[in-house]
Formats: sequence, C-alpha cells, structure tokens
Amino acid sequence: MSKPNNSSSALPISVVSSEFCSPNHVDIFIQQKFFSGTGKYYTVEDASNKVLFQVKKEIFSLRGRQTLQDASLRPILTMQRKFCTAHSTWKVFRGDGTEDGDLLFIAKRSRVMQLKTTLNVFLAENTCATVPDFKLKGSYCDRSCIIYSGDSSTIVAEMKKHRKLKDMILGKESVTILPNVDQALIVALIILYNEINKEGGS
Repeated sequence: MSKPNNSSSALPISVVSSEFCSPNHVDIFIQQKFFSGTGKYYTVEDASNKVLFQVKKEIFSLRGRQTLQDASLRPILTMQRKFCTAHSTWKVFRGDGTEDGDLLFIAKRSRVMQLKTTLNVFLAENTCATVPDFKLKGSYCDRSCIIYSGDSSTIVAEMKKHRKLKDMILGKESVTILPNVDQALIVALIILYNEINKEGGS
C-alpha cells in the first residue's frame, strides 16, 4: 500500500514498548477470526505473513475483555470496555493487569453522536484529559482511518479502504505504520476502532 505522506517523528513514539518500534515504515495486516476454535479473535501479520501479534477475547466477559499477545503468546495489553459510558470508553492496561496502576491509556468517542468516527486517546498520565495524546479519525463504512499524534495533523498510522472483495469478506485490514511508532499501540487502536463501531458506530 502507499505510504502516508508525512514525515516521521524525530523520537520514537513508544507507549507500550520501544521494542515494537521500527526505523522503517511497516505494513501490517489485521484479520478478524470469526469462527476460531483456538480463542484467537484477531491475528496480525507483516507483509511476509509472519505473525506479529494476536488478540484473544474472553467469550463470557461483560466488559468484552481482550488480550493482545506477541508472537510468543506473551500478554502485552489487556483491553476492556468501561461500564455505563455514553462515549464508548475502553481502558487499556499493560500486560494482563486490570488495576489502576496498570492503566496505559483510554480511548473513547469524541462525541456521543457522530457521522464519522473520531476517537480521542488519553495516556494514563494525562489526568486533565482535555487535549488527546492521539486522535483517530475514520469512516467505518469504508474500513479506513488515520491516527494522528495529539490534536495535530501529524500522521502516525493509516488504515486504507478495502480494495479487494476477498479482504472485505475475510475481515482483513491493511495498515501502514510510520517509522519510530509503537506498533502494539497502533494495533490496539485499530482493534478498539472496530469494537467501538460494532457497538453502534459510523
């Protein structure tokens, strides 16, 4: 896929870990597993079909809890929905923890009613939560979105509109991540983009 027309950050954008940052553009492919008997809900591969991450979903979790694992099945992030929230808020924790001390960031709709999806992402240390640390804007009907650094025009990743019928049927998303950007963070945000829109989205 074509690369986003944007310069990369001088310093790595590392939220989860710098081990998930690459000095080069990275194309990844996120595919939802609709009928998986292994518990895998999503798989994430690179352009050479190497598995980078997978997501497992707890079937009976009231909060829709999901765990992002690396290729060795090590838990990287735990994502779960916040109860009783009008903005479709999700909390993301480090590893397999769910305590306040494990919180990395939250993601939520910028407004209750939206024609197109805009998610604001606030890191745990951003306690004022007035200006987002990242912003995602997209059209779920087109299965496309762009992720920005802060409330700026600096692109850090982009998911392109489906170009192949096969990919649309298989639920396969193609994402380009800019250099020095945390791939685990981007994968988590794309997963949340999908989950929030399934709750009733745009």
